[in-house]
Amino acid sequence: MMSEVLARWNAESVQRAEAGVLACNGSKTWAREMAAGRPYADADAVLEASDRVWAGLAEFDWCEAFATHPRIGERHAAAASVTSLAWSGQEQAASENGSDADTERLAAANREYEKRFGVVFLICASGLTKGEILAALEERMGRSAEEELNEAVEQQRRITRLRLGRWLRGE
Repeated sequence: MMSEVLARWNAESVQRAEAGVLACNGSKTWAREMAAGRPYADADAVLEASDRVWAGLAEFDWCEAFATHPRIGERHAAAASVTSLAWSGQEQAASENGSDADTERLAAANREYEKRFGVVFLICASGLTKGEILAALEERMGRSAEEELNEAVEQQRRITRLRLGRWLRGE
């Protein structure tokens, strides 16, 4: 069944349609290709198209999306929209619990990750504790740049699917 949000989005101009989904994934190429693929019959069709478009993008486009995410535990990112920041806050809510020592370790690990890989640490944090996120970050530091890029791409795909679901429900 088509949601009201999807019905309206299917009828929008290309520019408005691109802007409408950009908070779900910060890649402008992804948003442009999603808008160009309309109309979509239902949420499943949107999610399938999103996965297909995301997998076909260049590394530049992936990194553009990564740059719109705040660091875990922070509430701002230079290229983020208000909506994507609000969703990041919801996704990271469980990670706010934990000790001050964990917070400091996470901040230090974030900086080390960015120094090593050149992008913000990206994880689908929904429901994860600060300790679980920190453990994942520390484990991923041992990966090659190619392995970590592939993991970040997968994490962004998962985040995008969560955000598309929220967007389609009008949240």
